[in-house]
Amino acid sequence: MTRTRERNLAPLGRARHALSKVDGRSPRWLWGPVVLQMAIIFAASSIPNLGPLPGGISDTSGHSIGYALLAGLLLRALAGGRLGGVTWRRACAAIILATVYGATDEFHQSFVPGRYADRHDILADCTGAALGVAAGWLAGAARRWGILDSSS
Repeated sequence: MTRTRERNLAPLGRARHALSKVDGRSPRWLWGPVVLQMAIIFAASSIPNLGPLPGGISDTSGHSIGYALLAGLLLRALAGGRLGGVTWRRACAAIILATVYGATDEFHQSFVPGRYADRHDILADCTGAALGVAAGWLAGAARRWGILDSSS
């Protein structure tokens, strides 16, 4: 390999080395995305008189998508970042935690001008959470069944 090529590839090697040091099971790595998604939901709920969602997405679909992401991230964190860590108990916990957060978010919205708490939104949150966890559960099951082989 030429010296110029080695010099051009050096930053890539350093970045790859730095990424290899990231502990995929550290609390920051596991719970940071959960906290970020909760902050995004809270920020969106704080907007007074929120208009229609982009792309013609319905309010119900927006809730379901947001809470599917939250529940999937919760399941990932509860499972320690491992597909093998996905269990029935952790799946249920992720759905419950996401739904409880949805209920507290609806309570929060009742204090925002032009917004109101809606039990149908909580149902959409719970449905989305269940779908997000189902996707994680299926990935974990596929891993256990040998469909997703982590060794490759």
